[in-house]
Amino acid sequence: MKYFRLIFPFILVCLSAIVWSCSDDDSVIESTEIFDRQAMLANWSDNIIIPAYQAFSTEVDALKSAVEAFETQPNEANLNTVRQEWEAAYIAWQNIAMFNIGPAETTFMRSFINTYPANVSSINTNISTGDYALQAANANDEQGFPALDYLLFGLADSDAQILEFYTSNVNSSKYITYLTELVNRINVIANQVVASWEGDYRDTFVNNSGAASNSSTNKLLNDWMFYYEVVFRNGKIGFPAGVFSEGSTLPQNVEAFYKKDLSKTLCLEALNAFQDFFNGEAFEGTTRGESLASYLHFLNTMKNGEDLSRIINNQFDLSRTAMSNLDDNFFNQINTNNNVMLVAFEELQASVVLLKSDMFSALSVAVEFESGDGD
Repeated sequence: MKYFRLIFPFILVCLSAIVWSCSDDDSVIESTEIFDRQAMLANWSDNIIIPAYQAFSTEVDALKSAVEAFETQPNEANLNTVRQEWEAAYIAWQNIAMFNIGPAETTFMRSFINTYPANVSSINTNISTGDYALQAANANDEQGFPALDYLLFGLADSDAQILEFYTSNVNSSKYITYLTELVNRINVIANQVVASWEGDYRDTFVNNSGAASNSSTNKLLNDWMFYYEVVFRNGKIGFPAGVFSEGSTLPQNVEAFYKKDLSKTLCLEALNAFQDFFNGEAFEGTTRGESLASYLHFLNTMKNGEDLSRIINNQFDLSRTAMSNLDDNFFNQINTNNNVMLVAFEELQASVVLLKSDMFSALSVAVEFESGDGD
């Protein structure tokens, strides 16, 4: 027995050495501990999603007030205030567009609020006839921020001419009515989603912390990844730069087409929000909670000998650098030097494999959507 007590610790050390020697840089070290998904969901909802929605709702309220003042006195000063509040709300939107889950999904929030390019022909018909139903699914490109972009910046070449549509035009009252109804609709949808998150949906979301395909983590990750690939990467860069149209550029399809110097701002805001969510950083804060990054760190997920979360963050930074090299005006950038747009797209594309393949695999989350572009 004394001999066994002496030799047994030695055997354990040897076995441990054998196990570690068989591991490689790309493996996930097994742990008897389980990552607290519920804590991650709580951080997401309480410190990121709900505060971002509340901030967006506040900006939309300010836009609504500005439009009401413009409706009462349609002058240049009030028009400029509406434009400023529209821009602030549009920037705030970039922080919540990725969260197409729960109440945002059931209200078709993203579709109704930011489908671009705007259908100018339908918008003009709606205004002239007064016959439209903004709740209809096929009316998504006749409303939201892109439609407001047209009504605030695209009706004519000069501010004075644009103002005439709301003052001396034969349909001036109809233009103001349509403008007001578009803002009111955004306001109603925003309030509905915020109220749901502040009500029962927050607990429903956090408590659904399992690992099944319909769990909150799996559903949100799929929505989040779909947003990155299709809405963000393709919508803001790929489609207008001609990536999916055999090289034929479509500069008229850029986001904020009529307020042309806003495209880059919206794109960078969206990337920053996306990366902050990955890192679990509180909305408009500096603190971090449980996140996708901490989940990967918990699993000790490596790729080519380096921490996967660090690789992902480095790639986000490379994408930001590529975007920073773009003109503020994406329409102008595409028409003068589209190659730098394509470079930005490739940097964004490099994150797809890291996220959709490496990260999803490490977290045991199945990809449940098809982006349609072969990724």
